[in-house]
Amino acid sequence: MEIPLLKDVVIIIGLAVLVLLIFRKIRIPAILAFFVTGLLAGPHGLGLISSPDEVSLLAELGVIFLLFTIGIEFSLEKFSQIKRYVVIGGSLQLTLTLAVVYFICLNLGLTTSESIFMGFLVSFSSTAIVLRLLQENDQIDSIHGQISLGILIFQDIAVVLVILFTPVLAGANNATVTNWPSLIAMGAGLMLFTFISAKWVVPRLLHYIARFKSRELFLLTIILICFGVTWTTSSMGLSTALGAFLAGLIISNTDYSHQALGNVLPFQDIFMSFFFVSIGMLVNPVFMVENLLLIITITIAVLIIKSFINGITAGLLGLSFRVMILVGLILSQIGEFSFILAATGVQLGIINEEFFQIFLAVSLITMSITPFIMAMAPRISNFSDKLPLPPRIRQGFYPFKTPPTEVLSDHLIIIGFGINGKNMAKAASKAHIPYVVVEINPEIVRNEKSQGESIYFGDAAHGTVLKNVNISEARIMVVAISDPVGTLKILDVARKLNPNLYIIVRTRYIRDMESLYQMGADEIIPEEFETSIEIFSRVLDQYNLSKEEIDDFITEIRSDGYEMFRTLSQDESVTCTLNNGTNAEVISIPVGNDMNGETLNKFRATYNGNILAVVRNSKTFKNPDFDFKLLEDDIIIMVGK
Repeated sequence: MEIPLLKDVVIIIGLAVLVLLIFRKIRIPAILAFFVTGLLAGPHGLGLISSPDEVSLLAELGVIFLLFTIGIEFSLEKFSQIKRYVVIGGSLQLTLTLAVVYFICLNLGLTTSESIFMGFLVSFSSTAIVLRLLQENDQIDSIHGQISLGILIFQDIAVVLVILFTPVLAGANNATVTNWPSLIAMGAGLMLFTFISAKWVVPRLLHYIARFKSRELFLLTIILICFGVTWTTSSMGLSTALGAFLAGLIISNTDYSHQALGNVLPFQDIFMSFFFVSIGMLVNPVFMVENLLLIITITIAVLIIKSFINGITAGLLGLSFRVMILVGLILSQIGEFSFILAATGVQLGIINEEFFQIFLAVSLITMSITPFIMAMAPRISNFSDKLPLPPRIRQGFYPFKTPPTEVLSDHLIIIGFGINGKNMAKAASKAHIPYVVVEINPEIVRNEKSQGESIYFGDAAHGTVLKNVNISEARIMVVAISDPVGTLKILDVARKLNPNLYIIVRTRYIRDMESLYQMGADEIIPEEFETSIEIFSRVLDQYNLSKEEIDDFITEIRSDGYEMFRTLSQDESVTCTLNNGTNAEVISIPVGNDMNGETLNKFRATYNGNILAVVRNSKTFKNPDFDFKLLEDDIIIMVGK
């Protein structure tokens, strides 16, 4: 049975891959590639998509996941730090933009209702694009990033009230709008629900779920919280974006936020691609060409007005002139929630279809050039420093302040807090080496954190978890877990995030060493080899060798043994000689050797000594019998005179 949506998904992804490849070669941002994909695949392009409404549902999921991840990263603590910029900054920006656009439209001959509606449409900026670009450029925690985020959060909340208010502009009756007491009670109940969930319910739930150590169970629980809160808010008549943001905010207060973020990010990337594609599908290129001059004129006017008002808003908050320019340029586009508002306006008859297409084209252009504007913004702001401005304007009347936070650098990262991890942490603590631990067992994390240990919950195979412990500034990472597959994933992610990181890995078997070296490990400690050293060191002790001789023996056999592991393919013999004449030899049987096919008994008669192990194709045979048959390229580990 054919599924129309499945065919549409294949078409969109296939076309997006092709367009992305072309745009990547000519260094054009990926967001624009998704717009072009939608334009080509949509009804006004090649007409390849048969179910645009179903694609829009996927796009809605993209917005939900985006706001969910924003909520996770934006904790209640952070919100309290910039609440002044959310409330005062957001309300100033919305009011000023609404007033300016209203008077302009009124002078152009629009009615009062149309002018107010246009003011609302222009006021909102793109949360999806701005936050994605801020995250990609690691600017979300910068001054201008936090101010922009605060204003965007206010806009996302305000759009709910604006949509409720829109029927009044159209002259329609709306019971929800007139019933303000119920709306206020609904908002208060939602705030209380968020606080209780974030403080008590969700932390305990996630701790209980994490104890099962099931990635599938943990992921499904996170998705359930996301969609559950989103569905609750939408059933109350509020926006799904607001619900998703609140769901993320609830999880952000737990020890499991970074693990949750690592699980959800792949979903966000996929569905946000559909969101940008769905916007491109709405555009009529023929209409754009016919009205190109008008569209360009309106676009330039929107960019100038929004940049100026957003910058003034930052200035009224007392921020520096440089931050004013950055905030003004970053928020200069028209946002995705304006599309929802515009569609509502068409349904209610406030604007017609022709005006909707003009607005859509202007919005798409402003969103498309946002990556280029944000790329140029720092250079423009740096140039502004050369202007002869008064010191108070240059520095700001009320500079943005963030509480000092301790940032780890040149530190040690310990993955896993078993016996090896604990010993490593104790040694680092005594040596006054800064370190941080990542552990996936929630009980260990809770117990150790209560005792003051620097430990975080998470699967280190997720980049977000390693970024949380500032892996880019770390010097050494020790991987001390008993999961070979997980270790390989951790190595891959860690090496990409910090190519200069020195990585030491513990593994159980010698056969795993080759793959670990290939994935970027600098040093590997195989328990199998270390166990054999411990065994024959105790054997030597029974032969009355002194402690110094045994220590010398262990040091040399480790040195030569690990060198041998790095060069298993080479034909070489390594010998360690002790003071009493005892030798530890690592002997390779080369191709064509007379020992090929012979037993260890004959080998021992030729080479006098005790055979500890035979290594064959990275597999180790410990304490083999005398009738064990040798093959070419076998490696014999032996002790003898």
